Amino acid sequence: MKQAKIEWQQGQPVSQQFEDIYFSRQGGAAETEHVFLKHNGLPQRWLNCERFVIAETGFGSGLNFLITLKHWLDSAPKNARLHYFSVEKYPLTRADLTKALSDWPEYKILADQLIEAYPPAVNGFHPLVFCHQRVTLVLMLGDVETMLAQMNASVDAWYLDGFAPAKNPHMWSKPVFQQIADHSHAGSSFSTYTAVGEVRRGLGAVGFDVSRVKGHGNKREMLAGRLKASQPIKQSLPWFRP
Repeated sequence: MKQAKIEWQQGQPVSQQFEDIYFSRQGGAAETEHVFLKHNGLPQRWLNCERFVIAETGFGSGLNFLITLKHWLDSAPKNARLHYFSVEKYPLTRADLTKALSDWPEYKILADQLIEAYPPAVNGFHPLVFCHQRVTLVLMLGDVETMLAQMNASVDAWYLDGFAPAKNPHMWSKPVFQQIADHSHAGSSFSTYTAVGEVRRGLGAVGFDVSRVKGHGNKREMLAGRLKASQPIKQSLPWFRP
């Protein structure tokens, strides 16, 4: 499969395929904390759980995963398990991943574990286990619609982190929104840095309560919300139902 084509601008990775940045120049870690953890109610929601499931559209540099992993290790019960599913159509090379994460020395120990386990660019599902089986990362390398359709999970929180809708519309299509709803339950949350009306309407149409909230840095608004009710299972072969 094709890997990401990266252009480095002042030390920051920029996608040549989508002409967009991988993380905020105003602080990628702070953006992740604000957009994805705060507005999914994390880590508070997993403080007393035995299992928590996160799914992400756009693994990118892996920064969202590393920050989430650090919070999980700091605050989740010792016997709890985190399952983190992440789709990526154009994975970074190991060299680019290493360079991108070198900006975050506070996550170096975890980053080194991710880099060591990082799979080859082969289409499919790649489960990676961390921290004595407390965390499983499933890298789903391939097209977002195909990967989500094959994913077997009921997701508690979604990180919608594809490149901007104007630059990567396939990541924000109606079929993708429907897959997100199909793999959610009543109360499943989502958050995303974007606030465009197309995304707001698309998620609303599949059953999410969607709100505009304060964005990170100079970005005025972003979107967050929760699914109002579980979706009926859409499976023609009932013996394949989880």
